[in-house]
Amino acid sequence: MATELRELVSDQVITTIAEGFQFTEGPVWHPDGYLLFSDIPADTIYRYAPGSDPEPYLTPSGNSNGLTFDGQGRLVACEHGGRRVSRTGPDGSMDTVADRFDGKRLNSPNDIVVHSSGAIFFTDPPYGIDPDPGEQGFNGVFRLDTDGSLELLNRDMDRPNGLALALDESILYVDDSRNRHVLAYPLNADLGVGEPSVILDMNVEAQGGPDGMKLDSEGNLYVTGPGGLWVATPEGQHLGTIEFPQLPANLCFGGPDYRTIFVTARTGLYSIEVSVAGRAVF
Repeated sequence: MATELRELVSDQVITTIAEGFQFTEGPVWHPDGYLLFSDIPADTIYRYAPGSDPEPYLTPSGNSNGLTFDGQGRLVACEHGGRRVSRTGPDGSMDTVADRFDGKRLNSPNDIVVHSSGAIFFTDPPYGIDPDPGEQGFNGVFRLDTDGSLELLNRDMDRPNGLALALDESILYVDDSRNRHVLAYPLNADLGVGEPSVILDMNVEAQGGPDGMKLDSEGNLYVTGPGGLWVATPEGQHLGTIEFPQLPANLCFGGPDYRTIFVTARTGLYSIEVSVAGRAVF
C-alpha cells in the first residue's frame, strides 16, 4: 500500500494535449487505443488518438458529460441536454436507456459507471438544467438494471456527481460536490446500498469540489477536486494533490499499459504518467 504520493506519481510532469475547448468532461479510454471526451457546451464528443489532434467524434452529443463503455464496448453517455442516459446502437445512433423516473423527466445525468453484471449506476444532479428545479424534486443516485428498470438508491445528497466502484464491487463511491466529500456506500448482493460513510473529506480552502473519480488497480482513489487531482489510499488517506494548468473536472486511465491519466480541465485536455495502472473499462 502506498504511503506517499511519489510512490504512485513519481514525476509530476503535466503534458498539455490540447486547449481551446469550451468545457471538457467525461474522458474514457477505448482499448483500441483512443480517448473519447465530452465538450459539454459544444455539444460534441471528441476522439483523441495519441500522436494526432483531437477531432470531433459525435455531434450533436446531447451535451454529454460522463462517458463510459458497457461490457459489449458500446458507448454509454450521460446527457445534460437530452436529460437522459443513452447508449450507441449498431448504426451509431444514441438510443435512450433511461430518461424518466416515476414518470418524471430526469434532471441532467452527470456521471456513470457500469457494474460487471451489466447494471449501470449514474448520478442525476441539476447542473445541466440549473436554475430550472426540474421535475424530480431531488438529486438522485440511480441504478439502471439490465431489464430496463430504474432504481433510486439515494435522494438525500445535495449534489451527487462523480462515482466509481471498488475493485471487488463491494462499495459504490459517490462525490457530493456541494458538501465537498466522497461517500462510500456498501453494496449488498442485490446491488442496493447501505448506510454511507465519508471516506474523503475535501473541505479545504482551495477552489473546487469533488467531481470526477477513478480507482487504480490497487484501489487508490483519484478524485478531481479543490486545487487539482487528489490522490488517496483505499482507506481515504490523502496522499497529495496534483496541480494542473486549469482546475480539473474529470479523469480516466488509459494508454497501452493504463499508466497514463488523462484529465479534462475546463478548456483543456492534459495527461500525466503514473506508476500503478488503472483498470480497463471493458
